Amino acid sequence: MNSGIINVYKEAGYTSFDVVARLRGILKIKKIGHTGTLDPDATGVLPVCVGKATKLCDMLTDKDKVYECVMLLGTETDTYDMSGKILERKSVNCDETQVQEAINCFVGDIMQVPPMYSALKVNGKKLYELAREGKEIERKPRPVTIFSIDILGMDLPEVSIRIHCSKGTYIRSLCHDVGEKLGCGCAMKSLVRTRVSLFDIADARTLDEIERIVKNGKLDGIMMPLDQAFENYGTVFVVPSEEAIKHAINGAPIPNTSVFAESISGFEEGALYRMYLPDNRFLGVYSYKKSTFKLEKFFLED
Repeated sequence: MNSGIINVYKEAGYTSFDVVARLRGILKIKKIGHTGTLDPDATGVLPVCVGKATKLCDMLTDKDKVYECVMLLGTETDTYDMSGKILERKSVNCDETQVQEAINCFVGDIMQVPPMYSALKVNGKKLYELAREGKEIERKPRPVTIFSIDILGMDLPEVSIRIHCSKGTYIRSLCHDVGEKLGCGCAMKSLVRTRVSLFDIADARTLDEIERIVKNGKLDGIMMPLDQAFENYGTVFVVPSEEAIKHAINGAPIPNTSVFAESISGFEEGALYRMYLPDNRFLGVYSYKKSTFKLEKFFLED
């Protein structure tokens, strides 16, 4: 398998770029990309795309995610986590019920201000670069969705939570905002990403494990095929016609008369579909509009 997605368990101390760089050495492949950064101190799921799967990076970055986090009440830092400089320590006078109520305030569609120590760019420069220069600039709140927050344990001043959220959510900012709500401050003590879309931490592999697997010639056993990333889409096939196949391979729009589906009774306007050639090779992702399938992402292997 030349292309696919590897569910990497990112260990503490690695940046997402570090993971990609080491994988390039392990796999001897240059075309590799990750699907969204994790802070160096954070651990957990980091799907990495290999070969033509790098076209998937932006699509997987858009997926919702699940994190487990330990918040430390009564502590404020410049980075909103414990890797930064401690700015202030305060007494924690709230009880468990008040903590629960404060956390519940952030469930749903909210506006969130990104932390200064983040990779977001302003005028071509990353925020954390400006922060390291001692500069702080105004950041505009951004809309994010927090689908749920479950409290896993509470031993004040520490609170363990699980967060299911949309793309673009900063858990460090969530911790900071909960601290602001309670009036005692809060910093993120630890963070583990347990799920990204289809990728679960139970199936994630460390870089050392991946290296051993590759040396044993068993990479295919841990690399998800491209088409599985779209398992929720309908599946359609190009009819076994030389002309239809030629048009499909060239990326041309495909009329519904040149397509068949084994388990679909009708095509949904505006829906996305997985398209295959008659020999079962994955062609790409297509949208269906006005009786025609239009190519969105092309994945056919050479």
